[in-house]
Amino acid sequence: MSEVAAVAKPGLVSGLLRTARPRQWVKNVLVLAAPFAGNRIFEGPVLLDAALAFAAFCLVSSAVYLVNDAIDVEADRAHPTKRNRPIAAGIVPVRLAYLTAAVLLVASLALGLLTGWPLVIVLAVYAGVQLAYCLGLKHQPVIDLCIVASGFLLRAIAGGAAAGIALSQWFLLVAAFGSLFMVAGKRYAEVVLFEKTGAKIRESLRKYSSSYLRFVWATSAAIMITTYSLWAFEIRERSPNHSVWAVISIVPFVIAVLRYAVDVDQGGAGEPEDIALKDRVLQVLGASWVACLALSVYL
Repeated sequence: MSEVAAVAKPGLVSGLLRTARPRQWVKNVLVLAAPFAGNRIFEGPVLLDAALAFAAFCLVSSAVYLVNDAIDVEADRAHPTKRNRPIAAGIVPVRLAYLTAAVLLVASLALGLLTGWPLVIVLAVYAGVQLAYCLGLKHQPVIDLCIVASGFLLRAIAGGAAAGIALSQWFLLVAAFGSLFMVAGKRYAEVVLFEKTGAKIRESLRKYSSSYLRFVWATSAAIMITTYSLWAFEIRERSPNHSVWAVISIVPFVIAVLRYAVDVDQGGAGEPEDIALKDRVLQVLGASWVACLALSVYL
């Protein structure tokens, strides 16, 4: 009863919603990548399975955010911006955060079960890996980069798992190194903030130098561009009419990566979803890339 009464307090519901980070749900659009690339996005059952996967990932990712903020409450209070998070600010009780996370996790697995066990397994792996990250692996250099990157990769895999679509090796490589590129950029922004302001950061980040993280995201970008280009040429060869649009799609893809890299280089990639939502040029490039890829796959 005390937890129910607590939810009724003014500002608590909005605090829980903020902690669930609905703005970050844009990342879950990655579940559409496999159906789109597999020329199945317009099939009703596939689209329904992808929608369920999207909703399930929204719930499980929000559960992880709640647990993460509850565990990091003391460290967040010493951070110049994270101290404003609802749990760190005392708006949301830690116990209520854990309870809400448990409810969201169960709801996510239930949604996944509607499509079948493959998606449930992907969701369980995601939850297990991310919770291990929250409980201590976040403090292990390199391991933390790989775990955060795996979250993006598992989202891309989830769309195929939900709809029963076989995933191309090139698709997996692009998703994997694209994820590492974004995560390294995010960590680079945190290290730059630390170097400029002395803001408190977790111990693992102190073991990174900005030059090392630049090396990681530059290497990831190079591999991502290379594997995408190989994938594009493969799509062209597989298409009945050898459409040139897959090859043309390399142009907006590379420019978009370079555009995003500008934000990374300036230390402004701390929140990738903010860049995606605010950078109009990047949005145009993204739309152009999707259009070219759609023409190559669906014509």
